[in-house]
Amino acid sequence: MAKKIILDSDPGHDDAVAMLLALGNENIDLLGVTTIGGNQTLHKVTHNALAVLEEAGIHTVPVSAGCEGPLVRELETAPGVHGDTGLDGVDLPTPTQAVTGKHAVDFIIDTIMDNEPGTITLVPTGPLTNIAMAVRKEPQIVSRVKEVVLMGGGVHVGNWSAVAEFNIKVDPEAAHVVFNAPWPVTMIPLDLTHQALCTPERQRNIESIGTPLSHFVSQLMDYFRKSYAENQGFVDPPVHDPCTVAYLIDPSIMTIKKAPIDIETKGDLTVGMTVADLRAPAPADCHTQYADHLDVDRFWQLVHDAIENIGEGLEK
Repeated sequence: MAKKIILDSDPGHDDAVAMLLALGNENIDLLGVTTIGGNQTLHKVTHNALAVLEEAGIHTVPVSAGCEGPLVRELETAPGVHGDTGLDGVDLPTPTQAVTGKHAVDFIIDTIMDNEPGTITLVPTGPLTNIAMAVRKEPQIVSRVKEVVLMGGGVHVGNWSAVAEFNIKVDPEAAHVVFNAPWPVTMIPLDLTHQALCTPERQRNIESIGTPLSHFVSQLMDYFRKSYAENQGFVDPPVHDPCTVAYLIDPSIMTIKKAPIDIETKGDLTVGMTVADLRAPAPADCHTQYADHLDVDRFWQLVHDAIENIGEGLEK
């Protein structure tokens, strides 16, 4: 059976690829996309989510807008990486689908409560504000969620500070709520996602599919390559967010290690750091784990196949 997921995101070039991977793989049942202020403002990333669905020819996946900013801090966005729109580098189609009338937090809660326990996986690829708010509003969801698979954090590396990753640093208090709730959490950190590099060869492989959607993705990667070179010092851009969906499609695609993980919220130099206790073995009741090695070829094959599958559906 396909895994039922809610993708909580801030599209975002790599969020867009995560959406397409979820839409184009038969092992994933994307129940909805919820949006959160992060890579750009809430209004912009919500428009981007709708535009990506439009580009993919999908009009059956609901989109619910969520929190505009963090629980207690001012919102930091990432225009240096994702541009003024959050998806610079492509001409976005005009969405024909509107957002639902339901706040993302309520969509998350209602979807979890309306489905059988242990059947819904939350997949956050942006700041964790919506997820934390849902936990606070309806604590019963914690015992009903199958697992949380999130892109964020770093065990040995940061990108928004020396030790903190963007999604966690934007709202460390929300991350603290999510990591400390007693549900299974799999962290897909920078240590793993920095292996998912979109090399020119891999981009050409996607472009060779020869559909408007593959060209759309290639244009996204053109911009992403330029912005990552200028702002992060990468030759090829790391495509972070689809690694979460890839893990759910095939967990064997990456190596997973159990470890207690908590969030630093008060350090002058370390706020937003994901502190992983690597003193082995992990306690028997440890509910957090992280990924540290990616089968890169299999990952990119999944992305390629999903884009190809969606394109074939558009042609029918």
